[in-house]
Amino acid sequence: MPPGPSGGREREILTAIVETFIATGEPVGSRTLARGSREGLSAATIRNVMADLADAGYLEQPHTSAGRVPTAEAYRYYVEQLSGEAHLSHENQSIIQDTLTGVTDVQEFMERTSHVLSLISHSVGVTVASSGPRNALEHVYFSRLGDQKVLAVLVARSGVVRDRVLRLDIPQADLDLAARYINENFRGWTMDDMRAELARRIEQERNEYDRLMKSIEQLYKQGALASNEGTEAVFVEGAANLVTGEEDRQRLQDMLRTLEEKEKVVALLSAYLDTRQEAVRVVIGLDETLPSMRNFVLIGAPARVGGEVMGSLAVIGPTRLDYQHTMSAVSYIARLFDKLLNESE
Repeated sequence: MPPGPSGGREREILTAIVETFIATGEPVGSRTLARGSREGLSAATIRNVMADLADAGYLEQPHTSAGRVPTAEAYRYYVEQLSGEAHLSHENQSIIQDTLTGVTDVQEFMERTSHVLSLISHSVGVTVASSGPRNALEHVYFSRLGDQKVLAVLVARSGVVRDRVLRLDIPQADLDLAARYINENFRGWTMDDMRAELARRIEQERNEYDRLMKSIEQLYKQGALASNEGTEAVFVEGAANLVTGEEDRQRLQDMLRTLEEKEKVVALLSAYLDTRQEAVRVVIGLDETLPSMRNFVLIGAPARVGGEVMGSLAVIGPTRLDYQHTMSAVSYIARLFDKLLNESE
């Protein structure tokens, strides 16, 4: 990365160029900046500074007759200079509150968050809900529906309820016994740990608890305790926001295909969002992880309940993005996640 602009004048002009380009999407010329200069700088003086900034790698000129546009390095410098937390407008706070208040389930919160981030950033909202202790078992319930049918209901600590109908012929008394055994022995266990331990006990204790273990084995093998946690839940919304006439069509198609592959989305957020961090992170240029994301920016943060990381939330958009506004929205939602999910416990 090149050294930062050497003087106050260079910093002011670079900041003005970035903010003007974000606002208009048009290459910025020296005369435009001269009209808005607080120091009354002439267009000629500004042109000289812009030439220095271009030599330093902060500006590029898309066409010979056009003004200049910021490079990725300019955006990185600009983000580093953003201090404090911009206050979200009351309108955006209301949109977020209306969308998320009352949600007590992690996955529903994440799904709604991807939507509201897309809405207020005009880019792509991305969230990942990790499996973890809050997806541990709260209780199970089994009910005989009739001949050869059993309803299995599994409730996780996150509030997620999963049910499935199994083709089994087990008396209700045996179902109650199996549910009581699982609830008394495995409440608070993660689903994977519970299934592994049950498999071990089925083999080890088959003789001692023959009837009980036979019922549990049948329920287990039919998927009564499956929680669909093989991968993280991924929510992506707002890809249509990136479809504009100014984007390179092939590059945009590559990026959209990337966002359709959930494992790549998980890898992207995992690569750039350190779960130990507290602050919102801004990453400009995502090609180290995914070449198709070279000209895009990620603004994200971990989602915590207390000290426990439950997933991550982010906005993915073009480098021409309202950074302060988006950073504030991501930070606001991350804090709201902690507050609302803590209150629901």
